[in-house]
Amino acid sequence: MLDPTALYLGNPALLSDERLRGLPLIVALSGYVEAGHLAGQIEAVVLDSMPSETVVRFDLDQLYDYRSRRPRVTFAEDHFEDWEAPELNLHVVTDGLDRHFLLLTGPEPDTQWERFAAAVVGLAQRLRVSLVALVSGIPMPVPHTRPVLVSAHGPRADLLPRTDGSKLTFEISASASHLLELRLQEGGIDHVGLSVHVPQYLAESYLPQAAVAALEYLSAVTGRTLPTDELREASRDVVRQIDEQAGSSPEVQAVIENMERRYDDVVDASARRSILAGPDDADLPDADDLGAAAEAFLAGRSDPEDHQQ
Repeated sequence: MLDPTALYLGNPALLSDERLRGLPLIVALSGYVEAGHLAGQIEAVVLDSMPSETVVRFDLDQLYDYRSRRPRVTFAEDHFEDWEAPELNLHVVTDGLDRHFLLLTGPEPDTQWERFAAAVVGLAQRLRVSLVALVSGIPMPVPHTRPVLVSAHGPRADLLPRTDGSKLTFEISASASHLLELRLQEGGIDHVGLSVHVPQYLAESYLPQAAVAALEYLSAVTGRTLPTDELREASRDVVRQIDEQAGSSPEVQAVIENMERRYDDVVDASARRSILAGPDDADLPDADDLGAAAEAFLAGRSDPEDHQQ
């Protein structure tokens, strides 16, 4: 294998900054296995609403297949402009409680998966990350009219949050994140994988409700307050539009109703919509509730950043 460190260009000042030691790392890569455009939504809402700095830039010319996933460019009257260059970067982000975390986001590599995984594992070891949380959306036979399910997976049961999803066994096409999870386990690095169940018939659509569920779980496992208000509002409009379109087709409505019956047979009808929602399930939690719940989840766990602060 070629040198994994040659895949990226790091910011020396940040890589040597002791304040970046012991932070949680969130991995959200867009690509083949990304139902609901989950990673892209997480990247946009986090980086657009929270202060961040770039720690590492990966060299996508070594990892990206431009012909299979062609970037966009604008032709304006008599010339080209606005080249949308893809980026795969590691950021340090500051949440609303002035707590830091790392975010690796961008397109899933098309090539050199083992080398890429080795590079990320090496960075995790160098920065002594406290936990790696990997999130992805997977298409599943579930209806959009029911709470979003999330399957949590990892080698240590004590690090896994409570989820409303059943423990299932199934086979899917692998992604770079899946390989990375295996290599993290081999390297003895604590990690949690979160697979968000996205309705199969909406896998190619932008589903804010899926991103909201992902961010809630990520908040719980990392102890960081992540923004969901904008996505939660957008999800109401999306659900309303889906319901209007489905309601106009008896065939589509029948399929959805069948999925609802199967869902209700597996999942307790009284299950909470969110792992952080109150018992009456009246409303999803706000940022303050998320922060409090995350602190409660992490009670008894040692966070190196707490000692630094």
